[in-house]
Amino acid sequence: MIASTRPTTMMYWNQEVSPESLAVPDDIADIAFAIECRQLPVDHAYALSEALTRVLPWMAEEPHLAIHTIHVAGSQNGWQRPAHGTDNHLLLSRRTRLTIRAPKHRIEDLLNNLPGTRIEVDGCPMTVGEGKVKPLSRETTLFARYVVSLPAQDEENFLANGARALAEMGIRVRKALCGMSTLLETPGAAVHTRSLLLADLSLEDSFRLQRLGLGPNRLMGCGVFIPHKGVESVSKGR
Repeated sequence: MIASTRPTTMMYWNQEVSPESLAVPDDIADIAFAIECRQLPVDHAYALSEALTRVLPWMAEEPHLAIHTIHVAGSQNGWQRPAHGTDNHLLLSRRTRLTIRAPKHRIEDLLNNLPGTRIEVDGCPMTVGEGKVKPLSRETTLFARYVVSLPAQDEENFLANGARALAEMGIRVRKALCGMSTLLETPGAAVHTRSLLLADLSLEDSFRLQRLGLGPNRLMGCGVFIPHKGVESVSKGR
C-alpha cells in the first residue's frame, strides 16, 4: 500500500502596518506652560536653558528632554519680528507658551514644580504658569528651526550628513529641505545651526524623529522637530 502525500505550500506574507493602526507613543510628550513674560531676546536659547536648569538641575542630566525655543508670528498688528540676535526682542502675548518635550517619567516633576516659578531670561522676567500635556504630532512633515551644523558647512554637505545620521537612527529620508543658517550665542563659542524640513516621512519615522531629535544641544532647542503644514520654503526668516 502506497501512502499518498500532498505538497506543502510555503508562504511569506509581509504586510505594511497601516498608519491608522499606529498609536501615538506616550513615552515622550510636550508640556506647554502658560507664561507671564512681556518680551524675550530673539536669541534666547542659551539663556532660557540656563534659567530653567538652575530651577530644576536634573533637566541638564535627562538625555531625552528638550526645551523648545519660544517663537512668535513674523508680523502682528503692524509689528515686524526683528532680526535674530540677543539685542533684539520678541514681544510676547498671553497666548505664548513655554514648551518642554520630556519623557513620561519626568512629566509629573515638571507639572508640579515649574508652575509659579519666576526666572530671568537674559534680564527679562518670566513667571511660569500651569502646564498642559500635548501628545506628539501625527504629521509626517516635520520642521526644526535649529539643527547644529559645522561652521563652514554648505547646504549639500549639511543635508548629506543629516541623511546619514537619520539613516543610523532607522529613519528614511524621502524629501529634505535645508533652510537658513543661524548663530546661537553662548558665553563660549557661538553654535552654528541650520533649519531643516523633512517631508513624506512614514508615521513611524515621524514619531521616532520627534522622540529622538537630531544632533546635540537639545536644551537649546536644537534638533527639536515640530509639525509643519506642507513643503514650502524654509530659507526665509521664521
